[in-house]
Order: sequence, then C-alpha cells, then structure tokens
Amino acid sequence: MTHHDYRTTDVPVAGGDLRVAVWEPQGEVQHTVLAIHGVTSSHLAWPFVVQQLPGVRVIAPDLRGRGASNTLPGPAGMAAHADDLAAVLDAFDVDLVSVVGHSMGAFVAVVLAHRYPQRVSRLVLIDGGLPLNVPAGVDPEQLVPLILGPVAERLSRRWPDVEAYTEEFWRRHPAFADDWSAELDAYIAYDLVPDGDVLRAATSSDIMADDVIDMNTGSALPDALAALSVPTLFITVPRGLQNETPGLYAPAHLADLLQRYPAVDHVHLDDLNHYTVVMSPRGAIALAHLVRPVLV
Repeated sequence: MTHHDYRTTDVPVAGGDLRVAVWEPQGEVQHTVLAIHGVTSSHLAWPFVVQQLPGVRVIAPDLRGRGASNTLPGPAGMAAHADDLAAVLDAFDVDLVSVVGHSMGAFVAVVLAHRYPQRVSRLVLIDGGLPLNVPAGVDPEQLVPLILGPVAERLSRRWPDVEAYTEEFWRRHPAFADDWSAELDAYIAYDLVPDGDVLRAATSSDIMADDVIDMNTGSALPDALAALSVPTLFITVPRGLQNETPGLYAPAHLADLLQRYPAVDHVHLDDLNHYTVVMSPRGAIALAHLVRPVLV
C-alpha cells in the first residue's frame, strides 16, 4: 500500500532544467527530505525508502548529467550539484531541510551543507560522504575505473532494447542476486535513453568522470568536512558495488575516519551491499528505523 503520490517537475538551473521527483504524503506533511542519489543513478533509486517514510515529503532530483537531467552540460563537481540543489529548494519554497544522500549523493550533501548552511538541518550519509581510501599518487584519470569498475564500463556500451540491457548487465549483477524487484525493473528502464538506433545508459560519462575526480581530489569536500557543523549520521554496510567485502569503507579506514570526524555519528548495517541498502525492502526498512527519529 502506498502512502505517497508521485510526480515529476522541471526546475531551472544553470544550463537548462533539472528533473525533480516529488513523493507527496497522502495526508499531513510532517517532514520534508531532500534525497540525493549516487554517481550513475537517478531519483528512482528511492522508492523503497519512500515507502518506509509515511508522512514525509521526499524531493529527489536526477542530478545533472543523470536520468532525465542527462542533457544538462558540465562541468559538474560537488559544488555545481550543491548549487543545483539550492535552486531545487528555492523552487519548492523549502527554507530548511533534512538531507539524505547515498554514495556520491552523500558527498554532494556534505558540500550542500557547507555552501548553504542555513538550508540544511541534518545530514544522513549512506555509504558515502566521508573520504574514500584512494591510494596516494593515483592519476586522476584512473580514479573512475579504480572506484567504479564495471559501473563505469557500462556507460560505454549500447543495447538494442531494455530486455537486453536488463539481461546482459543487471541480471548478472552480483549486488542484486537475492533482491530483484519490480522497482528495479522500473529503475533499469528509466536509465536508458536513445542513441541513434540503439539505447545507452542515461548518465553522461564526462560529467560522471568530472564528479569522481572532484569528490576524491578536489577542495570542495575537504573544505566542507573541515567546517561540518550540522548533526550528521554516517551509515555504512559491509559489502560494496559488486557485493564484495570489504565495501567502500574497510574497517581500518573506517576507524581512521571516525577518529578524524568525532562529531559524526556512525551506524553499521549488516547483511547489505552498496546498492541494497537503499534499493531493497530490507535495506529501506533498516534505513527508515535510523532516518525517522532524526528528521527535523
């Protein structure tokens, strides 16, 4: 049973329009959440989480270069995305909001709170937002394959139809072996756009590369973390993008981060990977138990 009505709208930003989804609760709006998706994702990463948040209005953009915002030009980077999201808050007349970010969206959330401190009341960072453990001296051009692996390779491929895309990439994806759903089917179909007589993933590979380089080597994130002042919950999971262990935050690296940022609250959720923490019923239920009590 749904507790929300879903719609999309376009919000003017630098260079064009940003597609934004809104899930309006059926009844009184108790809270509003800005939900920010990951590096090659879209707003359709969020339906499972939305279902677990009755009474909460969820505003979720397709970030610049992704989903139905894929024709917006770059360069991107964390600050550019933060500026886009400030425009979204303006368009919805939202003065102050709790922000939930997943993966790269968590990095964007941290920078948004730094650039627009009067607009963000709280951060929930899901398997992202604190620095990744990137080896010193790695060439920036190698960051994308190093961090994203097959996720980045997918952007260079073409498919004849949705069925081929689903079977050749997603059905074989180890992250979803035990968590396939109708919502995932919808997410996959939305991810494709025409490219001549074939289809490609919507995400712009150039903007994606700009973002990965910026969030790992740019100044926006370290500056934002150094000035972090809003209550922040950091949620990690044990397995990564390919359902591998360790995940994005290996235990030793995680311990170092928590020592470096003692004001950040941390919760580790077991038996989930980088995708299923938001894109499965069990992940969304676990997240909602953490998110609902901290909404302001």
